[in-house]
Amino acid sequence: MATYGRFPIELVRGRGVWVWDSTGKRYLDCVAGIAVCTLGHSSRALRRGLTDQLRKLQHVSNLYRIPEQERLAAWITANSCADKVFFCNSGAEANEAAIKLARKHGHAVRGIENPVILTAQASFHGRTLAAVTATGQPKYHEGFEPMVQGFRYFPYNDTAAFEALLAECEAEGPRVAAVLLEPLQGEGGVNPGNPAFFKRVRELCSERDILLIFDEVQVGVGRSGCLWGYQKLGVEPDALTLAKGLGGGVPIGALAVKATADQLRAGEHASTFGGNPLSCRAGLVVAEELARRNLPAHAEAMGVLLQNQLADLATRHPELAEGARGWGLLQGLVLQPGGPSAIEVVKAAMAEGLLLVPAGAQVVRFVPPLTIKPRHIREAIRRLERALLACRTTTPSAT
Repeated sequence: MATYGRFPIELVRGRGVWVWDSTGKRYLDCVAGIAVCTLGHSSRALRRGLTDQLRKLQHVSNLYRIPEQERLAAWITANSCADKVFFCNSGAEANEAAIKLARKHGHAVRGIENPVILTAQASFHGRTLAAVTATGQPKYHEGFEPMVQGFRYFPYNDTAAFEALLAECEAEGPRVAAVLLEPLQGEGGVNPGNPAFFKRVRELCSERDILLIFDEVQVGVGRSGCLWGYQKLGVEPDALTLAKGLGGGVPIGALAVKATADQLRAGEHASTFGGNPLSCRAGLVVAEELARRNLPAHAEAMGVLLQNQLADLATRHPELAEGARGWGLLQGLVLQPGGPSAIEVVKAAMAEGLLLVPAGAQVVRFVPPLTIKPRHIREAIRRLERALLACRTTTPSAT
């Protein structure tokens, strides 16, 4: 089906931060499957671990205990604020589970007949019907109405607007079951969360027994420079959703919750493929490599270098770029209004052998493997600069 606007290249192999297309052209990959390939392409550790697992079992279903699943859950809970984990296959599924958890909490704990979940404008939570309704971007809703009831939106990082919406919703008694937020908005333009805003949201949620849920599908698993995005903000959520980088390229998602938020009971939620031995073995390999190679700290250092290099690039070409923002190895170059669009820059970069991804109309996003090295970052900037200059010569509004 024509659900994707694909670029006209066919990638056939990869190694580390490099990929090759069917013509033999090599690209520096700063997309990594959209923040997925944590360990890079064709990781030796991942190849070894998955080959070993395929000699045993790849899938058995959740009718039985799965040792690999239990070990991965133990790693997540030992290294986060969570106490329990539900495994699924994707970020959207993890957020669907979180939405069900929120509604169960609203009914069972707050006594709400029709619970409401508050989310941020410019957010992105997935493509399933409930997750896309939670997404505070009307362009993703068009053509799929009626949307799922029970969601309200407010401007990200706007404390006054959040307090006003919460007061409106609860004017006649409990109505809000949960607040669902990304610690850093990825698809919405690489917008980092404001610690003061998140602290206030945490206070209000705690006062009213409202669940605070963080969508860490893109920013989690070391990409922010910390193991989890919430560590950048100095607050703990009641639940967090994971996917993307958790499996290093093998599909896996998770909803991790504190014991106080553990409301789902046997038979209330399930997944045929979720948490199978193969996907969880991939997650365990990623977890082992994150620790062995200290990849979160490496991502922090490489993120500082990348952000500085992007800022310098914007200084050299102020007519094309405003600056850079982000955490760790989730960085965005903010383009000037009226100049080349993000998609134009991405296409020009591809011609220069650099893979990037837009984050909205005017932000070019970098989400490379966490194994990227300084020489790769400097090479990426050189290629990006050539792409920007090529766009300047072909964009009428920039000439």
